[in-house]
Amino acid sequence: MNTFFTNKKINLMIVACITLLSMDCVAQQQTLKPDLSKTTNFRVINRQITVLNEQGKNAVHLDAKPGDGVAWINNITFEKGIIEFDVKGKNVLQQSFVGIAFHGLNDSTFDAIYFRPFNFQSPDDSRKNHSVQYVSLPQFDWSALREKYPGKYENSLLKALNPEGWFHAKVVVDATNIAVYVNDDKEPSLVVKPISNHTTGKIGFWVGNNSDGDFSNLTIRNN
Repeated sequence: MNTFFTNKKINLMIVACITLLSMDCVAQQQTLKPDLSKTTNFRVINRQITVLNEQGKNAVHLDAKPGDGVAWINNITFEKGIIEFDVKGKNVLQQSFVGIAFHGLNDSTFDAIYFRPFNFQSPDDSRKNHSVQYVSLPQFDWSALREKYPGKYENSLLKALNPEGWFHAKVVVDATNIAVYVNDDKEPSLVVKPISNHTTGKIGFWVGNNSDGDFSNLTIRNN
């Protein structure tokens, strides 16, 4: 009898441990939705940030200035998982670079995925092939990657998009690959292996040289 109750107690403890572990896994995979309605929720580098309400949704606008800019989201780090956001650029040649920075170690050391909307509908296929880009700064910017690994870290989109309109981006990051999906595409527009050893860090909205951009509906899931 004692053995029976002892075994039963052990089994209950095992079930409790499994339940706690399951709850912990769910918590770790819980989706974060940062509040985009307050500029105080960001630490902004080389830009001014403005809160907008467009088409009934909260959005933030980063203005255009020479050099890159980033709006780091306070108190959030990202390692691996899924980043989703809506973004809008413009159809102005070399003045619309918009995307997301992650694995930020400091204000100049991070990975990023960004888009060049002015290439989305270009009649020049070589420009279309530069529509979405992965970089790892400061060592591997777009020019270094294009020179050393042409066509490997940038690509065209699967479908033509309005370069002046909102579109949805999903960035899936794991230990071996980074995949970028656009809107409701089932296949990624870009798949790359990370070229840096950055594995965790800050996350924020990113704009490139002389570029402004609008961002909304950010969700972050750390796996």
